[in-house]
Amino acid sequence: MLTVSEAAALLRSFDRVLILTHIRPDGDTVGCAAGLCAALRAMGKTAYLLPNPGLTENTAPYFTPYSAPADFVPEKVVSTDIATVGLFPDNAKSYADKVDLAIDHHPSFEGFGKANIVRPEAAACGELILDIVRELTPLTPEIALPLYVAISTDTGGFIYSNVTAATHRAAAELMDTGIDYRAVNKLFFQTKSRVQMQLEAAMLAEAKFYDSNRTAVLSVPRSLLEKFHATESDAEELSALGPQIQGVDCAVTMRELGDGVWKFSLRTGERVNATEVCRLLGGGGHARAAGATLEGVTQAEAEEKMLNAIARIVPDFKK
Repeated sequence: MLTVSEAAALLRSFDRVLILTHIRPDGDTVGCAAGLCAALRAMGKTAYLLPNPGLTENTAPYFTPYSAPADFVPEKVVSTDIATVGLFPDNAKSYADKVDLAIDHHPSFEGFGKANIVRPEAAACGELILDIVRELTPLTPEIALPLYVAISTDTGGFIYSNVTAATHRAAAELMDTGIDYRAVNKLFFQTKSRVQMQLEAAMLAEAKFYDSNRTAVLSVPRSLLEKFHATESDAEELSALGPQIQGVDCAVTMRELGDGVWKFSLRTGERVNATEVCRLLGGGGHARAAGATLEGVTQAEAEEKMLNAIARIVPDFKK
C-alpha cells in the first residue's frame, strides 16, 4: 500500500490519464475525480474522466468539464473512491485489470489496482486526494471546489459521525482559496425538489420499524418513483431520511433497481456496524454507512435477508 508521497510520485510519472468513478456517482467520487483531474491538468498533464451515465443534476456540473472524448486512449488509469471493481459502471468494466492507481477510503477496499492507497479513517476520499494534490501542485479554486464537494457531501454537511478535526481543517484549507462554498452548501444540503419531498413523505408513510423502533426500513419501489415521475436527482439523497427519525440508530433504505434487484443503503449509530452487516450480503462500505445489492429476490425476501444480517451482527437485535 502506497504512502501519500509515493502516490504523488507515481502520478508525476503519469500522462494521458483516465480517471474512473463508481456507479450511481455521489459527490465524493465525482469531486475527487474532478479535483484530481484539475490538478493533473495544472501540472501540464492530459487527463480526463470516463463518462458516467449515472450523473445527477447536482453532480454533473462538476464532472462535465473534464469528461473524456470518445476517441481518448489513455496511457494510465486511476480510480477514485471505488472500493471494488464490482462498483465500476458498465463502460469501465474493461479497465477492471488495468487500473494503475486506485485511491480510496473504504474499510472494504479490495486493493484491485496495480498500485493502491487507502485511508479508512478519512471521512471522505476527498481528504486523501487533497493530501496527494498538495504534493503535486499549488491548490487553486478550480481544484478546491470539487474537493470541497467531495468532503462536504460524504459527511452530510459535516454532521456525520465520521467527521474529524482533520476533516474541518481540510475544508477550511479549501475554503481559503476563495471558492463559493455557500452555493455548494445551498445546493446539496438546503435544497430539495418538490418530487423528492413527495417521495420522502410516501416513504415515511410506509416505513416499517423493528428492534424496539431502533431499526427503520424505508422502501423505494420503482412504482413509487414512477408515480411521482422522479429522476435520479430526486432519488439521490433518500438514504439520508431514515437516520433523521428520532430513536432510530439503524436506518435501512431499500431501492428497487430492476426486476428482483434491490439496493440497500444502511446508515447506523455506534450499536450497528454497517460494514459488517452489508458484507454478509456481498457489499461493504464504512462502519456507519454501507451498502449492498441483492438480485433475484422479492421485496419481502430482500428485507428479510437484511434483517437477518443485522441480527447476526447485533446481539440484542429483535424483530
